[in-house]
Amino acid sequence: MYKGNVGRRTFGLKYSAGIAACTVAILIAVWPSSVTASTPVSEAASSTGLMSPAVVPAGQPVTVFRRMSPYRSGMANLEVKQAVIRAAQRHRVQPALLLAVIKAESSFNPIAVSKAGAVGLMQLIPETAIRHGVHNLYDANDNITGGAKHLRYLLDRFHGNIPLALAAYNAGERKVDRYGQIPPYKETQDYVKKVLVYYRSYKQDGWIMPLAIATPSIHAGQPY
Repeated sequence: MYKGNVGRRTFGLKYSAGIAACTVAILIAVWPSSVTASTPVSEAASSTGLMSPAVVPAGQPVTVFRRMSPYRSGMANLEVKQAVIRAAQRHRVQPALLLAVIKAESSFNPIAVSKAGAVGLMQLIPETAIRHGVHNLYDANDNITGGAKHLRYLLDRFHGNIPLALAAYNAGERKVDRYGQIPPYKETQDYVKKVLVYYRSYKQDGWIMPLAIATPSIHAGQPY
């Protein structure tokens, strides 16, 4: 009876210690990191709550904030980055524009499927995918390549007018032809505005493809 109580107490202590260790590990993993002693900080919160570059005064702890990745959590950032760069170069579409469309269409979810049957990162419908030679709609490289090729086609069709090309990407080129402008659909108008906001943001982050030095082919188009 006495030995049994000891065994139970020993087990209880070990169990409690294990729970405590796990709790500490979790807190360390999720708790914001701190730095001290004149450590250069890329972004720190000021008294107003705004993010700004800063140098920490000696001995004063601060919370360090890091920019969130532009890609969906759980997806390989490098895979998306490489696919966007390849597709942008091949079809002469600004990588910032590709990223903006991906962000608006799927928020970087490679398995997203809309009610209309659009699939993947750039939400391609099967007809568009077949038209541009996409074999696997759920493959990041295939999907982005197909989306870039479709954007290139729309940009050429609407003479480099990005808002009209985006409107056609969302509502269809025939609707844009019918109205001669962004169609009067709230969804499409909101979509164009949203993509343009993302586009400007990605451009500011440096996702710009420089113009080619050589004179492009008549069919090459400009890297909008």
